[in-house]
Amino acid sequence: MSNKVIICDNLSKHFGAFKAVDGISFDVEAGEIFGFLGANGAGKTTAMRMLCGLSYPSGGSATVAGFNVYKQQEQIKKNIGYMSQKFSLYDNLTILENIEFYGGIYGVPRPEIKKRSQELVASLGVEQEAKKRVGDLPLGWKQKLAFSVAIFHRPQIVFLDEPTGGVDPLTRRQFWDMIYEAASNQITVFVTTHYMDEAEYCDRVSVMVDGKIEALDSPSNLKRHFNTRSMDEVFYELARGAKRKSD
Repeated sequence: MSNKVIICDNLSKHFGAFKAVDGISFDVEAGEIFGFLGANGAGKTTAMRMLCGLSYPSGGSATVAGFNVYKQQEQIKKNIGYMSQKFSLYDNLTILENIEFYGGIYGVPRPEIKKRSQELVASLGVEQEAKKRVGDLPLGWKQKLAFSVAIFHRPQIVFLDEPTGGVDPLTRRQFWDMIYEAASNQITVFVTTHYMDEAEYCDRVSVMVDGKIEALDSPSNLKRHFNTRSMDEVFYELARGAKRKSD
C-alpha cells in the first residue's frame, strides 16, 4: 500500500497563453515535511490552490489524500488543513470561540469539539486567555493558534502558505517545533516559505522557477549538488535565471 498522500503527474495551469504551472511532477509521503519554494511569480501559489481543491488544473493529474483534484475537490477540502500568513482567524471572536467555530466547520462532533478545545487550550498554555478576543493577542500567539486550528480536525495533510511571515526568529523556531510534532503524528506538512533557514528544517524541498520544478531533494543533497553552504545559495543559484517577476 502506497504511503504517498500527494501525487502530481505533469500538473499544469494555464491562463490563456500564460503557463502559470507548467507540467510539474512530484509526490509527498505521509508524515513528510515538504518545502515548496519559489520566488514571486514562480507558480507555487497557483499550484497550491489546485492541490487544495480551489482551482481546476488545465492538464495533467494529481491526487491529494487519495482524492482526484478534478472530480473530488470537496473531499480534498475535508481531509486537509490550511493556514496562510493572514492566519484566517476571526479577531472579534475569543480563542475558544475560534476553536469551536472551526471545529464545527470541519465537521468535528460537538462533544469532541469541547474535549479537544480544552486539551488545545491547555497545550498552548493559554487557559487564562481563552476568553480573550484573538484580535488582542500578540502575533506569535495568533500564529500558533491558527496552526492548531488548521489541524484541529486531524487532517491527513496541512498546507501552510508562508505561515511565519512577520514574526521574530524565536517564535518561528517554536512554530517549527509544532510542525515537527504534527509530522510525528503522521500529519503531512506542505509548506511554502521565504525564509531559507526554514527550508533547512524540511525533509525534502522543491524549488519552482517560471512554472517548473527545477530542483527537488533533501536540503543536504541540494547543497551538495550545487556545491553551496546554505539553502539561500541554492535558491539564488536556481532563481537567478527566472524571467517572471510577480505571481
